[in-house]
Amino acid sequence: MTALPFALNHMAAPGLPLDTFFALAKSLGISAVEIRNDLSDNAILDGTRPDAVKALAEKHGVTIISINALQRFNEWNGEREAEARALVSYVRDCGAEALVLVPVNDGTGRENGERQANLRTALKALKPILDEAGIVGLVEPLGFEICSLRSKTEAVEAIREVGGETTFRLVHDTFHHHLAGEDAFFPDVTGLVHISGVSDKAVTVADMRDPHRVLVDAEDRLDNAGQIRRLTDQGYKGPFSFEPFAPSVHGLADPAKALRESMAYLQAKA
Repeated sequence: MTALPFALNHMAAPGLPLDTFFALAKSLGISAVEIRNDLSDNAILDGTRPDAVKALAEKHGVTIISINALQRFNEWNGEREAEARALVSYVRDCGAEALVLVPVNDGTGRENGERQANLRTALKALKPILDEAGIVGLVEPLGFEICSLRSKTEAVEAIREVGGETTFRLVHDTFHHHLAGEDAFFPDVTGLVHISGVSDKAVTVADMRDPHRVLVDAEDRLDNAGQIRRLTDQGYKGPFSFEPFAPSVHGLADPAKALRESMAYLQAKA
């Protein structure tokens, strides 16, 4: 059985300083990590310089596969361009490989025609910024009904239309895939998979939100195991990154133990 290439998003243990988070990943045999720009009192928001982040990653022998994220990327304007340039520079200077691109998720920009045009405008503008820095843009459709980019099919069509196949890749998020109700898989265009489960039997799919997202176990309602099998069977060889948002996970006294159990469960199902 081939070992699944797991990765660890800082959201798995957001209370840990970066140094400790990198050490946690290595203790689990994980060398691919994602850092975030939305964790207060932590890198990047605390002002940690990118060269310091790079030094920490080298010290622990981990690769920063992405910074998560440029928010509202498909609402392109002067403010967004400035944000993008600053984040892309940080990604490059800390030695990371990619920048996650998260769409508008507040109910605006959803109209048919409008959302496709906005997406193409943003991708065209981002392409030269990313290319110049040698950074990949990871487009992450969100499954929420209010999101302006729910469909991976629409994302792939736009990437191909702007000639962005070497600049952009998809994030397949197992939670958002389930919520979107879209059966399409694009292993050849996928650069990263985010994994989290929902075990709460009471919540409806329409009402599932980030706080429901736990580590995947036998109670998982999202069929993470099936999604992972389908991706790998169709040729996906990239990382599977743990991204739980549930406060119950963030409050764990021993996150390493819980992560090991989830890793073992998914590996057994692979």
